[in-house]
Amino acid sequence: MFSNLRSLIFKLDPETAHSLAIKSLKFNFVTNIVESEKNNPLFKTKLFNKDIDNPIGMAAGFDKNAEVYNSLFKLGFGFVEVGTVTPLKQFGNPKPRVFRLVEDEALINRLGFNNVGAENVIDRIKRNYPAGLLGINIGPNKDSNNRAGDYIECLKTFNDVADYITINISSPNTEDLRSFHNQSKLDELLKVLDKEKKSLNSKTPITVKISPDINDYEIKLISEVLLNNDIEAIIVSNSSDSTRDKLKNIQGYQKGGLSGKPIELKSTKLINKFYKILNGRLKIIGVGGVDSGKGAYEKFLAGANYIQLYTGMVFRGPNIVNLIKKELKELLLKDGVKNFSEIIGKTK
Repeated sequence: MFSNLRSLIFKLDPETAHSLAIKSLKFNFVTNIVESEKNNPLFKTKLFNKDIDNPIGMAAGFDKNAEVYNSLFKLGFGFVEVGTVTPLKQFGNPKPRVFRLVEDEALINRLGFNNVGAENVIDRIKRNYPAGLLGINIGPNKDSNNRAGDYIECLKTFNDVADYITINISSPNTEDLRSFHNQSKLDELLKVLDKEKKSLNSKTPITVKISPDINDYEIKLISEVLLNNDIEAIIVSNSSDSTRDKLKNIQGYQKGGLSGKPIELKSTKLINKFYKILNGRLKIIGVGGVDSGKGAYEKFLAGANYIQLYTGMVFRGPNIVNLIKKELKELLLKDGVKNFSEIIGKTK
């Protein structure tokens, strides 16, 4: 059905199309998808000591306001991350701010953490109990004078309902946010958050979502900070504000974060660099250009323990988890493994 509708959907402005997708999921208009391989031991795993059916997650950015996470679980996602959520409601950057690069199977967005605010999101989650493992991605308000304080405020708000909380320091659309990649600034932020966790007596795992646009030296320093602060997982990576040289679409010049196929190889290489340094001491959630079983397979080989996607669903439709699992199953059976985890980090 999606292949028939895609040309019509792609005539719409990307942000309008996204709003339509959210409404369709909210009102169960996407009902003809039956999850395949639900109990296949090839895909079963644990995330933060909780059993999940498969390692394929929905990345933050799709369900910004926690409206359709349970519908996404029905589509087969093993886990879902909502947000980015800020303490206060904010509109984000002026429109137009999302651009669809069809020839490149990519999006460029400069949304700027548009969301309804932490209090509205927590109310929604409390009214609609998550049917699966739910992560909440948090960030600071654009005009905040105390960004560390904003992260703390969101941590306090979501501590009791999130299965994990992601510290987003990597969006290219909030000015100077990526300065938290600096070793001392990141260390200071994580220590402040850990202090707050202890005061809350919180056991909620913390992940950090990093930029794909970092160099080898920064990879080493970030790894040291994460390990020294007992962070349990890293998300590699966010959208890129570079990687434009091979784009075909004329909108490739647009300012914002590039996601989708053009950053697939870049994120996979970055995953492998982190894997070699971290050596299994914390989990890696791999993001960037995943839209097929082969793409997922390569992320696992590079060292990802789990994967997330968003742009892939824009181009392949709501049945993407089933498509990935079908293709991935063939590759894993060819390897003769009993569970996908056996290939993690086995890049030749």
